[in-house]
Amino acid sequence: MSKNTAISRLINGIFKENPVFFLLLGLCPALAVTTDAYLAVIMGLTTMLVLILSSLCISRADAKIPDQIRFLSHITIIAFFVTLAELLISAFMPAVAVALGIYLPLIAVNCLIMQRIQTYAVKNNALMSFLDACGMGMGFTLALFLVGAAREILGSGSLFGLRIMPEAYEKAEIFILAPGAFFVLAFLVAIYNRLRRMSADKPMETVEKAIVLEQVIENKEVVAGD
Repeated sequence: MSKNTAISRLINGIFKENPVFFLLLGLCPALAVTTDAYLAVIMGLTTMLVLILSSLCISRADAKIPDQIRFLSHITIIAFFVTLAELLISAFMPAVAVALGIYLPLIAVNCLIMQRIQTYAVKNNALMSFLDACGMGMGFTLALFLVGAAREILGSGSLFGLRIMPEAYEKAEIFILAPGAFFVLAFLVAIYNRLRRMSADKPMETVEKAIVLEQVIENKEVVAGD
C-alpha cells in the first residue's frame, strides 16, 4: 500500500465523503446532542472510538465467522464496545452520560458504524479498515462540532461554556431547540456542497486552460508556417 493511498483513505471521510454532510449518516445524534459544542465533541469521539475498535476486530475476524451468524456477530462486537464506552463515560463523566442520555447506547445502531463495517471493514485488511474508521470518525466529529458550535454561539452566545458574544448580543434561543438543529445542519450542508462544487470545478478549469493554450500554440505555428 502506497503512502498516498493511506493518506487518501484517512482524509476521505473528513471532506470528500463526510459522513454527515455528504453521506447523511448519523443524523440523529447530529441533530439531538449538538445543543453545545462540548457534548457534540464527546459524542463524536465516542462514536469514532467504537467505529475504530469495531472495524479492527471485524476486519480481522470476519473471515472466520460463519455466514449464518455474521450480522449478529457484528452487532455483538459493536454493542460490546458501546457498552464499554458507556461504562467509562458514566464512571468518569457522569454529567456527560446524563446529558447524552439514550443517545449514548444508541451508538450501537448508528447507521454510520454499520455502513462502514458492511461496505468497507469486511472487505479490507485491518490497516485500511483502521484508516477508514479514523477518517470517517474524524469527519463525523468535525461535523458534530460545527453543528454544536454554531448552535451554542447563536443560541447561548458562548462556546464550550465560555461567553464569546458581547453582552448586548440577544440570544436566538431557537437554535438550541429542535428546529434550530435543522436550520444549522441545512446551512452547513449547503456550504459543504458549494465547497465540493468549487473543488470539482478546479480540475476542469485547468484542463480548459490547457486546451486554450494548446490551441493558441497551434494557431501561432500555422501563422508562422504561412
